[in-house]
Amino acid sequence: MGWHCPGASYFTLLKPYFLSNPLTTPQRTKRSSITVMSTKSIGESDVGILSYISSLPGFRGILKQRYSDFIVNEVDTDGNVVHLTSLDAPPEIFSESRPTIVHSTSESYASEIESFRSLAGDSDAEILKAFLKQINSGVDDGISPIVFSPDTDKTHRTAVHNFFKKFKFLVTDTIDGPDSSSKCVRVRVDSGVQNNRGRFSKKRKERGDKPFDSRGSDNWPEHVGKFLRFHLYKENKDTQEALGLIGKMLGIQTRSFGFAGTKDKRSISTQRVTVFKQHASRLAALNDRLIGIKLGNFSYIQQGLLLGQLLGNRFTITLRGVVADSEDTIKASAEALGMHGFINYFGLQRFGSGSVPTHLVGASLLRGEWKGAVNMILDPREGETNVIAKAREYYKESDDIDGTLKQLPRYLVAERAILQCLKKCPGNYLQALKAIPRTLRMMYVHSYQSYLWNHAASMRVQKYGIDKVVVGDLVYCKENHTETAAVQNFEEYENEDCGDANSYDSCHLEEMCKLDPPTERNKLVKDSISLMETVHNVKEFSITSMTGSYRRVFQRPKDYEWELISYVDRNLPLAQSDLHNLLKSQSVEISKEEKIADKSINEDLLDSTEQSGCCKKNVQLEAGENENENENKNEQGSQDQLALKLSFTLPASSYATMAIRELLKTSTSVRSILSLFHY
Repeated sequence: MGWHCPGASYFTLLKPYFLSNPLTTPQRTKRSSITVMSTKSIGESDVGILSYISSLPGFRGILKQRYSDFIVNEVDTDGNVVHLTSLDAPPEIFSESRPTIVHSTSESYASEIESFRSLAGDSDAEILKAFLKQINSGVDDGISPIVFSPDTDKTHRTAVHNFFKKFKFLVTDTIDGPDSSSKCVRVRVDSGVQNNRGRFSKKRKERGDKPFDSRGSDNWPEHVGKFLRFHLYKENKDTQEALGLIGKMLGIQTRSFGFAGTKDKRSISTQRVTVFKQHASRLAALNDRLIGIKLGNFSYIQQGLLLGQLLGNRFTITLRGVVADSEDTIKASAEALGMHGFINYFGLQRFGSGSVPTHLVGASLLRGEWKGAVNMILDPREGETNVIAKAREYYKESDDIDGTLKQLPRYLVAERAILQCLKKCPGNYLQALKAIPRTLRMMYVHSYQSYLWNHAASMRVQKYGIDKVVVGDLVYCKENHTETAAVQNFEEYENEDCGDANSYDSCHLEEMCKLDPPTERNKLVKDSISLMETVHNVKEFSITSMTGSYRRVFQRPKDYEWELISYVDRNLPLAQSDLHNLLKSQSVEISKEEKIADKSINEDLLDSTEQSGCCKKNVQLEAGENENENENKNEQGSQDQLALKLSFTLPASSYATMAIRELLKTSTSVRSILSLFHY
């Protein structure tokens, strides 16, 4: 059974969020005529998540007590589950010769380095020394830019820039530092200089009129794919955070990366990523420096990944501290989830994590309330860090755009885009909204569609139940069914942690719209819904122009497995990650090689015993196990606890948290989850 994501026909049935929610205490800001809720976070009932499939009783359980309790592996468009199985770069396949940097081997920069030491200090001087040594070695590959220590003194940064004017083969620029108040000077080899110190001395005309691409080498072999694909393994980091760190270490912008979907931050996840014109050896070399991130399974391909190019995700979820009236209750619920599934609600992540949900902004856009929408995005809100709260309050009181921009973190993409536009076009609130990257601003109206869809799904289930088809349901026509129907709409790329506007990177947003929605979908459903007329003539925020796709009301998990586990030490992971399995397999291989290398049979047997024991111990320690701690806890009277481990696959845009909700019969909101920790 499937329904269209609600459009205009539902507007007559459902009131906007802040007019219909009795749990919210409204307050009016001095800037806006819009009523804004004052709570820190929204609950499931606020966004239409109201019903369950089964009438079985729920039970207690802790979700994400450890990030290793939530493991996500992407499923690619061919149905393959993405795993990290190798950290090694493939053999070098770049056979074409490339120009090298020409330097006099007798030339020394000792005096320049000492001069720079007095200007910037020992640490930065040593960085420069190593950089110049690498350039003088004549090695062309892998000369990454260097970034000096954070510097809040603009005058001092200017002096550093001026210092490097004596190096005709180097160029400098300024990039953002680790915090909003600092900057860093970056130095890189100038690719366009015309003397013998240049990396590539030819003019564009001499290079066959091929423009230099700053995202990678301009001398890329024809027979090698221009995109390096790799598997990104990360622990307790969101996708943008991880790629931002990798990009900084490589000296490239985040926009050079492509990926099919963002993954939950508080999790262990493995997904595919592509990067333009980068050598696998450079990325593999980062593994020794990265913490909580690993890169592997490298290959070169012709096209980069775009958002939406995935079938779904494979989840391994461990619920800890499970408490029920009996184990039979847990078993019955687990079996029912696999047999009947869950109501395919859009999860709370779809509506943002701030005190002003994204669908609330979407409702204002659909009503044409441009100033109100702007104020809702900019005004102070609860639950944010002091830096952001201070910046919002400062703008509300002073209207000082320049001063506010200096305080606002760069990842607040929507806020910064609005302010920069208002600086140029004061009072033009519609234009300011259009300055937000397209996919981010469309997320607001799509969020409101999700809000309506959730309410409609709840209405349907509450009125007619789950076991029959009634007049008004939209039903897949079996005779027209094709595999294309399984492909998700390009707008439904979200996974478990990408509903917050603040989590998007401005450089990547424009890439989200490149996939065309599957046209075959519309042939599969009988649909007589008519749309109302729009209340304004702005097409992209018009109800008559909103797009949507068909979505199952009930979603059954695929390849579903579950097991009950008894444990004592809550610090011991109960599910093995890709990295753990990889390190374990490597330890076993090393043990085998050492065994073969030994000449003595007796030594062979002894070594085998010692190595296997060592391997086992290392794996246990990698997993966080400590035998002494476990013994001490048992001596102190610790009792066994029960965990429920679930493994299943869901299509893109289906939320694993909604499956867990069906089991526990408990809200998945932040405040509800926190209450479980104090149980």
